[in-house]
Amino acid sequence: MSGRIFFTPEEGWVGDIIPFEENGTFKLFFLHERRENPREGMSWRLVTTQDLREYHDQGDALLHGSPQSPDFNAYTGSVVVDGEGVHHLFYTGQNPRNLGADGLPLQLVMHAISHDGMRHWDKRPQDTFGAPEAYESADWRDPFVFYDEKSGLWRMLLAARDKTGPSRRRGLTAQCVSKDLQRWEYAEPFWAPERFITHECPEVFRWGQWWYLVYSEFSDAFATRYRMSRDRLGPWRAPDADTVDGRGFYAAKTAERQGRRFFFGWIPTRKGSSDDGAYEWAGSMSVLEARQRQDGTLAFSIPREILGSFNEQGEELLSAEGLLLGREDGYASHMLSGDIPATCRISVGFTVGADKADAGVIIHASADGDSGHILRVEPKRGRMVIDRWPRLRTGDEQWQISGDVPYLLELERPCDLSEGHHELNIVMEDDIFVACLDDEVTVSCRMEQSWGNALGVFSNDGRTSFDTVVAHAYPVGDTIPSDTGACPRRSETDAGTEGAADVNAPLHPDIRNDELAGGAVMS
Repeated sequence: MSGRIFFTPEEGWVGDIIPFEENGTFKLFFLHERRENPREGMSWRLVTTQDLREYHDQGDALLHGSPQSPDFNAYTGSVVVDGEGVHHLFYTGQNPRNLGADGLPLQLVMHAISHDGMRHWDKRPQDTFGAPEAYESADWRDPFVFYDEKSGLWRMLLAARDKTGPSRRRGLTAQCVSKDLQRWEYAEPFWAPERFITHECPEVFRWGQWWYLVYSEFSDAFATRYRMSRDRLGPWRAPDADTVDGRGFYAAKTAERQGRRFFFGWIPTRKGSSDDGAYEWAGSMSVLEARQRQDGTLAFSIPREILGSFNEQGEELLSAEGLLLGREDGYASHMLSGDIPATCRISVGFTVGADKADAGVIIHASADGDSGHILRVEPKRGRMVIDRWPRLRTGDEQWQISGDVPYLLELERPCDLSEGHHELNIVMEDDIFVACLDDEVTVSCRMEQSWGNALGVFSNDGRTSFDTVVAHAYPVGDTIPSDTGACPRRSETDAGTEGAADVNAPLHPDIRNDELAGGAVMS
């Protein structure tokens, strides 16, 4: 059993998650990334949870094939149950040695069934099929299957690419239909926006009067997005804020329980465990909860089960009167007493005033607050961002501090910061950081470097009222210790320039850089 908030297997990392809810239990299949060299194939692994607090690793669920098999890598798919109670697992089979006409590894839809409640899976190689002639054979993955009651058909959505058109806009959500989950017919594209290289991990679900299409893309913002429609077949319109989270939460797929909808994704590791390291494929599991607003758009928050795993009665780090912080013409900060442990929850209540000053929290900070990670809310720009200071030093001169990059663009979240009271909830576990504003907007990332254990608040070019800052211990029953060592991190002195982001790094070890131009990216 794992007591980690963000599940990570003892060996390896969590890749794409295929969630399935049954009888109150979340059965979370995931691609088990071992980062072995040489690579030995990708299998599905299973972890289960009932409360999003305790995770039970059930071991391998669907083993990858032999080095000669088309499913040497068993990649993302979906699980459904038919009218007779038989479970069907559809997945992507890929083998680097199995090349198509274009010289790239084929991606194939493959099928397995279970008659014993998903304890064992029997592969059905006779049901395997690839992309039709009009589509690129190296992008035919992530089969998501759902039953369409209106037509009486099973529909399969796939991440695919057209063979024609501008190379970086060929991505589409392909569609196949079936009456028996065995014989599939190609159908018209489900959605073809002509916008992305590929939009992977597609999913459709109904919630009340709305249908939602969820997908993940890596050609614009590297994010999980959603679209809305009144009809199961579209058209699919974009809400004003269409992202689930930022760059630090990817490939999310959903499961429903008792009217609640949960998004399961992964928080990527960084190369060299450095804040400047390239994002790596796979990481730790994270779950967000969606809330449906009256207009059908979705808000996202940290599930109450996770927040409830911390002591509700925390340590108040401000006086009962709160703190009015700031100045009209500059920056002001206030460092709070006590060291912050590696795993904790921080809740912050603050009020945006008429001057709409930038404000936020300083984390993993030096005692004086001059160095640390920063969660900043910017009312004038309507956004919440993650930043740090100092950034990577590039030389000995005063200006050589990479200051031309004001914040991490991929860790920016649009939000409503109107005048009035707002609430921040922050959950930290080792290097993982997830923040939620007003139970509406989340931002997730890893914070690798540490300048200390201090926690502070700040306001810039105006005044902000901090009403409460409370540190909650983990697990329930513990208290915030008066002197807690920081979790192991790279220090400022040995961060150096190692692990600097490589924009040409492949998204996954199986993918060569020259394949990216053709969009051959797996999920």
